[in-house]
Amino acid sequence: TGTNGKTTTTTLVGEMFRNAKKPSHVVGNIGIAVISKALESKEEDWLITETSSFQLQTIKYFKPRISAILNLTPDHLNRHHTMEEYGAAKARIWENQDAGGFLIMNRDDEASVKLCLENIKERPKAKVLFFSRKEEVGFGAFMKDDVLFMKDEAGSRVEICHRNELQILGDHNVENALAAIAIAYLAGIDKEVIRDTLLKFTGVEHRMEYVGAVDGVRFYNDSKGTNVDSSTTAIKAVGKDIILIAGGDGKGQDFEPLFQDFAGKVKHMVLMGRDKDILAKTAYEKGFDGYTLCKDMEDSVKTAFSIAEKGDNILLSPACASWDMYDNFEQRGNHFKDCVRRLEE
Repeated sequence: TGTNGKTTTTTLVGEMFRNAKKPSHVVGNIGIAVISKALESKEEDWLITETSSFQLQTIKYFKPRISAILNLTPDHLNRHHTMEEYGAAKARIWENQDAGGFLIMNRDDEASVKLCLENIKERPKAKVLFFSRKEEVGFGAFMKDDVLFMKDEAGSRVEICHRNELQILGDHNVENALAAIAIAYLAGIDKEVIRDTLLKFTGVEHRMEYVGAVDGVRFYNDSKGTNVDSSTTAIKAVGKDIILIAGGDGKGQDFEPLFQDFAGKVKHMVLMGRDKDILAKTAYEKGFDGYTLCKDMEDSVKTAFSIAEKGDNILLSPACASWDMYDNFEQRGNHFKDCVRRLEE
């Protein structure tokens, strides 16, 4: 679980298990109900399970052998109201674990460690280990000199791969890869399988998905960017010359942090959806006046393309949920891709 990176990490872990020929099912918030596979699974089967805070709020017997909390940033506060309540929901992932289990946490994300370990009365009974892209950890996965390692409880470290060998870009995906390494290693998967999977994995649909180029303008589909932190991460990954398409159901979050890294990266914003006026107001207050309001996705893509110059990157990363205009983020991302294809006709 975590605010961002759940689907990428879950999918990546699933690929590692598949390549290791371990019987497994990828289930949960990723789109396949856990119960649909649990009832048909055998004792030796693994359920690689993406869990949301909504699901974790109502668990009773859910008991992972290996659990992982990737990160915590403000999201779904229209339901959870406070970060403390949100963190408490996420922390339920280890509620039923015992001494035979493992809990993996992000050493670089102070919010998740504090909210889930320091502010929760019941400490985890499972063995706690960490992943970090900034420092070497005593037990867990880490990056040092751009090389990804796994270190066991005895302190022995195993080299996995260089970050430049990864197909998925950005610091956030290094963290996702490290979390996946730790999970797979604890499950007994051979390091060569872990390495081979990482080197071939190209990511998931709707998460920094390269759609193509039209007249020298590149298009990226990050419809899964449903909160400010996720979209900020996408902007950092693309880097510069960005026309950002954003807006939708803001879920009561503060949009101000979205604009902190705009300088030198985002040239213009194209805004749509229910909370586009809130985004526009926040942009103006933060000194960014390069935005255009649009009525829908088709209008947004055409407007962004008319503004873009050769070499620019048009990035759909809404920083908002899709429910005001679509059934889900997949539908939104597919509509974006359809609109891009129509530009070529």
